[in-house]
Amino acid sequence: MKERMIKGIAGTIILIGLALGYFVNEYFYLINAFVGLNLLQTSFTKWCLLGDILGGCGVKD
Repeated sequence: MKERMIKGIAGTIILIGLALGYFVNEYFYLINAFVGLNLLQTSFTKWCLLGDILGGCGVKD
């Protein structure tokens, strides 16, 4: 459950960042870079801050 929520939240943030970058200001594309770097870091370290936050909120694995 937590893994699906992480992917859903990351995808939503990326889509919001794309829309804001297109319609508001191109600096909002940096949101996508941040999410991408976080996903890359997670693949190497197997640690995800969002996973810890969701776990603290009571979301089960």
